[in-house]
This record gives sequence, C-alpha cells and structure tokens, in this order.
Amino acid sequence: MIAGVHHLAISTHDLDRFIDHYQRWYGFERVADGAWGSDNERVGRMVQLPGSVARYAMLRLGRFYLEVFQYDEPRGERVERRMCDPGLIHLCLYVDDITAEYDRLSALGMEFHSPPGGSGTMLATYGRDCDGNVVELLQVIAPDHPFPFRDRATTT
Repeated sequence: MIAGVHHLAISTHDLDRFIDHYQRWYGFERVADGAWGSDNERVGRMVQLPGSVARYAMLRLGRFYLEVFQYDEPRGERVERRMCDPGLIHLCLYVDDITAEYDRLSALGMEFHSPPGGSGTMLATYGRDCDGNVVELLQVIAPDHPFPFRDRATTT
C-alpha cells in the first residue's frame, strides 16, 4: 500500500549554493548528506548512469523532504523547461502571508513571473529558484477550499 509522498529530487550543478538558497530563502533544514563514486555499481544501475560520481543532501521543510544531487560525472546539461513541457514543472510552497513572503524573497533576489494574485479562495505566484526551477508560493484563504494545507499538527 502506498502511504504518501516522501520526497522529490532535484539535480544542480552547485550543491552548496542550492542548499544555502533553500535554507535562507525557504527555511529548509539539511538533515542528511552523502556521496557515491564510480565504483558503486548498484547506484550506477539504479540511476542508469554507470560510473557516475555524485554528492547529495536531503533537505526537510515540515514533513516534506527534498533530495538534491550534484553529479560530477557525468555533468548534466542545463535545460530550460517551460511550464507546458511534460514532466515535473514546479515546487509549491505554502505560505501564511503571500505578500510578506513575496516581498522578503524579492529582496533576497528571487525573480517572480508576476505579483501574487488569485480568485479570492487562494492567492498564488510563480518565481524561479537559484537554478531556474519554478517555485510557486500559495496561500489558501477560504476555509472550505478543496485542497487545504495540512501542517504537521493536523496531518495523520
């Protein structure tokens, strides 16, 4: 039985810079890290990159984990993804005051596509993290919203 989502993973060219941004900008905590070398055949098969060399870290925000990889071998290519391209297209972070977070993150250097806006039941905006990944900020306003945020205290 599938019990829920544990984490998503992102690849970056600069692990330390990425972690610093996610800690300072969004409040993630670094909870684990590790690495593997070209002699690790099991991991090479699992990631379908035989002979790969990488470092990784696990970050946590509440009950959500984000695994971050930096591949030194092979080096990945930077691919600009549009919101309409197939695959994972954004990470959504729930906020309790979207205007305050928009102002705070803008001051830190986050570039947003537009100011926050919405339908009255929720407010949202999209911006880019330090690697160009799309990050959504979401604030649900209506108490009977069909997909409310459930924090650690109320989630079972």
